[in-house]
This record gives sequence, C-alpha cells and structure tokens, in this order.
Amino acid sequence: MSLKLSKKPSDTLGHVNRKAQETAGDKVVAGISHTMLALWSLMVLIPLAWTLLSSFKTTSEIFASPFSLPKHWSFANYVSAWNTAGIGNYFLNTVIVVGCALVIVMVLGAMCAYVLARYAFPGSRAVYYLMLAGLTFPIFLAIVPLFFILKNIGLLNTLPGLIIVYVAFALPFTVFFLFAFFKALPSEIAEAAQIDGAGEWRTFFQVMLPMAKPGMASVAIFNFLGLWNQYLIPVAINTDPDEKVLSQGIAAFAGQQGYAVDFGSLFAAAVIVVVPVLVAYILFQRQLQGSVSAGTMK
Repeated sequence: MSLKLSKKPSDTLGHVNRKAQETAGDKVVAGISHTMLALWSLMVLIPLAWTLLSSFKTTSEIFASPFSLPKHWSFANYVSAWNTAGIGNYFLNTVIVVGCALVIVMVLGAMCAYVLARYAFPGSRAVYYLMLAGLTFPIFLAIVPLFFILKNIGLLNTLPGLIIVYVAFALPFTVFFLFAFFKALPSEIAEAAQIDGAGEWRTFFQVMLPMAKPGMASVAIFNFLGLWNQYLIPVAINTDPDEKVLSQGIAAFAGQQGYAVDFGSLFAAAVIVVVPVLVAYILFQRQLQGSVSAGTMK
C-alpha cells in the first residue's frame, strides 16, 4: 500500500503568492539600487567631464560659456601647466616618491604580514595589535614629532624623508590587509616546498607571495591612491620649492596668481593629477573587485 502526499490548493496558491511578492520586491529593490547608482555615476562623471572640457578652454571662454564645447581644441593649457607652472617637475617628484614608497611598503608589509600570520612567537600578537593601533593614529598628531625627527637626521625637505614617512603611514594598513590572505593560505604548500629543499626566503618569495597576488594588487591600489593624493604630510615636512609633489604644486599654482588665475591651465593641471589614478584603477579593477571580498571573508 503506497501513501501519496498531496498539497492542498490553498498551500500551492500561497506559495505562488509569496514567490510573486518576493519577485516584485526584488524588482523594486533592484530598480531603486540602479537609480541610485545612476545618480551617483552622474555626480562623479559630470564634474570630471566639465573639468576635461574646461582644460581645453581659455579663461574668457570658461567664464563666457562654462558648459559649452571649446572653440579650438588645443593642448596649449597642458603645455603651459607642464612647463610654466612647473607641473612637470612636481609630477616627476610625485612619481619618484610614490613609486619608491609603494615598492618598499609592499615588500616590508608582505614580509611582516606573512611572519605574523604564519609563525607564532612571543610578542607576535602584541606586534599585530600595535600595527592595528597605527591605523587609528591621526596623521596631524604626528606632524610636529616628524618634523623634528627628520630635521635631526637631515632628511627634512627632501624626497627620501618624504618616502620614509609615506612608508611608515602606509605600513599598518598593508599588514592588516595582507594578514588575512597569508593566514588563509594552506600550510601544506609551504611544507612541501621546504621538503623539496626551499628555504624560508625562497618559500616566501617563490611560493607563498605569488599565491597572495590578488591581495597584493588590491592593497597596492589602495596605497597608491592614498599616497598620490596625500597633501598634509608634504605641506608640513617638504617645503622646498624644488622638492614639492603634485598636491602641493596644484595648491601653489592656484594661489600664486592672486586674482589673475589661468583657469584653463589650472584645469589642465587637475586633469594631469587625476589621469594616473583613473588609469591605475581601470587596469587593476578586476583584481580589486575580486580580492577585497575575498580578503574580508577570510
């Protein structure tokens, strides 16, 4: 004798109604989300597009018709900003400082995060918590001590001094971000490499570090953005006109002309500052989107 279970018509109807309500609710949420994202995109893209168009205009054109297309598409403003305003020198200084600081902080941060995540030794947790405490320390509270420290060691108003400070302030975030990646890596792979005769250094650089490549790419982007846009630290400890970085150069260029500001060249300088950041994000956006969620889940 077989028993057959049959659903009541009311149960089936209720299930269909709930499913229809969930589908309708999902559509409403999706519609609101897409609308908000579209509005946010417009808020970001419109100022960028206006800045780009204004960089090809003269000051009189900008004031006469701010939202119209340029009458003549010329790179004269970019040439003027690069040479006359000294943006080229500031750009070179920024590339040197950010590039060197980024390489140093990524190497040191990866090594520190790997040791803290994979090895247990007395004081390891204290070191990790001190690194986390560095994330909560405001930059402006360290300006005065940094000024005197760099002055005493002869690195005030120099690019090497600025590089050291950049590394110091980017290191806690780098260690915190990479700690989860190295913590989640399987220990069997490192043990297999050691059985094959690889030492600690070779195991780290040739085996474990490539496995953490998504996390390295993400933290490199975040560090690049933060260091490229840094303003307070250079203003406080880097006042030499020949050693200024882009953020200082833009501010100086905008303020040195008084009421006779060349807005076309100023907008061109702003575009020069923004373009490297956009290029870096476009090139590495896949690694950023994939590894941020992975790092937070781990």
